Amino acid sequence: MDTTKWSALAEPNRLHIVELLREGPLTVGEIADRLQLRQPQASKHLRVLSEAGIVGVQAVANRRIYKLRPEPFKELDSWLESFRQIWEERLDRLDDYLHGLKEKNQGDKE
Repeated sequence: MDTTKWSALAEPNRLHIVELLREGPLTVGEIADRLQLRQPQASKHLRVLSEAGIVGVQAVANRRIYKLRPEPFKELDSWLESFRQIWEERLDRLDDYLHGLKEKNQGDKE
């Protein structure tokens, strides 16, 4: 997994931008207004996210509209899936173990 994409999200304002863009595409000005940032700051953060491949940009007249790119999030989901499988197996084994203890405890009481 390419960690450079995810290190871009370590900065809180960039993470907030991604959260905003989950709702849909926004212009730099809209992002700056919603996060109470100056437009140059918002543009700098968006450039980092764009270089990391997390957001895409479309120029419409003199406006730049940003939106999330799905590919990095699909990559992250695939990577996390391997951990989900491991934890599901471990929780299933724990459930079996606890169920066995419960049955043994009930058998001891009889």
